Amino acid sequence: MSMADRRKEFADFLCSRRARLRPEDVGLVRGPRRRVSGLRREEVAQLAGVGLTWYTWLEQGRPVAASEQVLASIARALRLSDDERDHLFALAGVAIPERAPLRCVHDAHLELLAKLMPFPAAAQTARFDILAYNRSYRYLFGDLDEIPVAERNCARLLFTDPEWQQAYFDLEHAQGRIAARLRSSYGRHREYPEWQRFIQELQGSSPAFRELWSRGEVANERNSLKRIRHQRLGELRLNMTSLWTDETLGTRIVWFAPADAVTAERLDRLAKVSADQPVTTAAA
Repeated sequence: MSMADRRKEFADFLCSRRARLRPEDVGLVRGPRRRVSGLRREEVAQLAGVGLTWYTWLEQGRPVAASEQVLASIARALRLSDDERDHLFALAGVAIPERAPLRCVHDAHLELLAKLMPFPAAAQTARFDILAYNRSYRYLFGDLDEIPVAERNCARLLFTDPEWQQAYFDLEHAQGRIAARLRSSYGRHREYPEWQRFIQELQGSSPAFRELWSRGEVANERNSLKRIRHQRLGELRLNMTSLWTDETLGTRIVWFAPADAVTAERLDRLAKVSADQPVTTAAA
């Protein structure tokens, strides 16, 4: 799509959203001589706190740029849904704001984690925050429930927690992979303060991460074989698979299937550890 086509689609979308609103929908009084069914341009500009001439240029598809703050104000003025707001940002060529609800865990996630037993499985964000997990995953690296919720992040644990580090046969490879995958995700979220703080904190707490991050290497999500050294069960050879649960890459389900018969038998034993404990844990 050319820039001219994108500006026209952007303009048409603004016009259509304005036309569907009535004055009473946004707290305005409908006058007796009103001839338009939707809102006027000046009303949207006033509600959004932007100049009428500038807003008119946007609806005319002129080559003017709108900032994230201005687009957010227009989206609120037009009462756009989250999907509509994201579409507006995409047409404007501006980074789509992160949706906090997509990082929450729903009942369907917990049901899936439970059904994946005895395979270790967890719900994670693009930043590797661990939102929920089943009992097998809980005891894959010690006891995850004993780690504070705010610190349940795979990248953070892999670079700062000795127990997690000792569990990997090839720690340097695992750290390099997760740093590269984290940078790939960071490219889509670099404007968000929480992402910036996370990277800065990890650089400050781990020299290994700081050195890997400085290399600038990027890697996409790929299924891979992991060799885990379990404290009680011995070596586990696991095929990691992940599946995003929404189109905005907010939450993914990660699970580890056995790569051989020995690991399969050991996962069955792992699932029976502390069988009196809940099948799933939700941290968010």
